[in-house]
Amino acid sequence: MFLSGEWLRPAPEGIYCEPGDFYIDPWRPVPRALITHAHSDHARAGCGAYLTSAENAPLLRHRVGSASIEALPWGKPLRIGPVEVSFHPAGHIRGSAQIRLAYRGEVWVITGDYKRQADPTTALFEPLRADVIVSECTFGLPIYRWPPAEGVIQELLAWWQACAAEGKNAVLYVYALGKAQRVLASLPSDAGPLYVHASIAAINALYEAEGVKLASWRPATEWVKGTAGALILAPPQVQGSRWVERFAPYEEGQASGWMAIRGRRRQRALDRGFVLSDHADFPALEETIRESGAQRVFLTHGYRAEMAQYLRTRGWEAYLWETAYAGEVDSEPDGSLGGPVADASSGELPPEAPA
Repeated sequence: MFLSGEWLRPAPEGIYCEPGDFYIDPWRPVPRALITHAHSDHARAGCGAYLTSAENAPLLRHRVGSASIEALPWGKPLRIGPVEVSFHPAGHIRGSAQIRLAYRGEVWVITGDYKRQADPTTALFEPLRADVIVSECTFGLPIYRWPPAEGVIQELLAWWQACAAEGKNAVLYVYALGKAQRVLASLPSDAGPLYVHASIAAINALYEAEGVKLASWRPATEWVKGTAGALILAPPQVQGSRWVERFAPYEEGQASGWMAIRGRRRQRALDRGFVLSDHADFPALEETIRESGAQRVFLTHGYRAEMAQYLRTRGWEAYLWETAYAGEVDSEPDGSLGGPVADASSGELPPEAPA
């Protein structure tokens, strides 16, 4: 819902700022779009002009092609009509931003997707003060509480080493944009042979071109039959495909916030699950809302109804907005920075296409 008289509200095309006449993360083509990050549920091709963070610009350009893209450094204000706009680190993936909007003495913050854990591939989340906060709540239930990321990486390394000791490979399913690079940047450079799916290789090249240091990796096209003891990173949608079978014998794992629920791992028939998410867990969601000082909260996607009920019992005015954002999903619609997967078994994901 939206409240009568609000100058920022959901519209059929996306979140609309009426006084500035622009949209934030629209899910339909619009004349002017402000983009929080480059995942496909937040950044879509076909808009007339885009404004995003400078760190996100190369990823957005890869997604939308030869569109008009303007980039802003972190924290630099820009006036769009009577509205002052600035981008601030969200910590979700590289270049992900919160968007701060100031109009007639009132400040709104649109969080986009975000996380509070440190990530070697992007800027750390920046707490912002606001009168109103528009927040995701992908993991908006108290059961979602993330362990320290360093410990999860050590668990992943131990699993990889155990697989190698048994003459097996380790296939790890990770989102191709963001999660894969976070894992690679966290692994020792000399940990062992490491291969990646073509969709991940394409994004790795963009990250490395911007100076992000990743562990030494090779594209899976260079795989030599009979190799054992390797770690292979691949998007979740290739599980069960012919593409994976080339790495036999192998074990399968996934790095995701959903791995906090044991049933999710069993459902996907995984040998191991690693609780590593690029979204805020429940305590971080509450901490962010409290630190903002906002009394009004609008929730865009995730466990919205449950989170709203929790916030209301603690004194916040909490409302739900209908949006087209997906959050962190097992099927990974954003994995390739392109369109849907036509044939995951081929090892190649489709080129850029309007989402």
